[in-house]
Amino acid sequence: MNTSLFFLAVVAAVAADKIPDFVVPGRCPVVDEKSLFDEQIPNHSKYAGVWYEIALTNNPYQLLKQCVRNEYSFDGNKFIAKSTGINADGNLMKRNGQILPMPLGDPHLSVDYEGSWIAPYVILDTDYENFSCIYSPAPNTTSDTTPTSLHLLRSPSLSDQYLRRCEAAFKDRRRRLSFHEDSPGF
Repeated sequence: MNTSLFFLAVVAAVAADKIPDFVVPGRCPVVDEKSLFDEQIPNHSKYAGVWYEIALTNNPYQLLKQCVRNEYSFDGNKFIAKSTGINADGNLMKRNGQILPMPLGDPHLSVDYEGSWIAPYVILDTDYENFSCIYSPAPNTTSDTTPTSLHLLRSPSLSDQYLRRCEAAFKDRRRRLSFHEDSPGF
């Protein structure tokens, strides 16, 4: 991930005079993002369509908290994202954004919603038809990290087989790549 984005996050936290409580010490896994991304690029058009958020680790920057429906349309280079759901106040909310290749060439996508920071969007596992396991890593460092994991399904109802597949993808990454035991996630 671009170190300048991480630096901006640290500066923002310091400027706020408080490190957010969802930031915990630990290490993010080193994922072979280049291999994953190279495999996924030819299939990006299959990723377009409707995805429902089924599970998400604690992320205060995610303004939609429940019943989240994401509609992605692919233009050959990036996805236009239109998301609806219920916010923390219980009100219906709409958000517009895009999912596109990282601007500085990092080998993964990034997610950029209005009013939010651009963040990595790494697809750890997907079959393009039923489920997608997303990981948003912080830089691989021994300092504070803020990984986010997200499970998406094509149906709003929970399917145990796909949930287990995402959990296995995250656990496998953690086991093989030495997650710190206090790191958030699965």
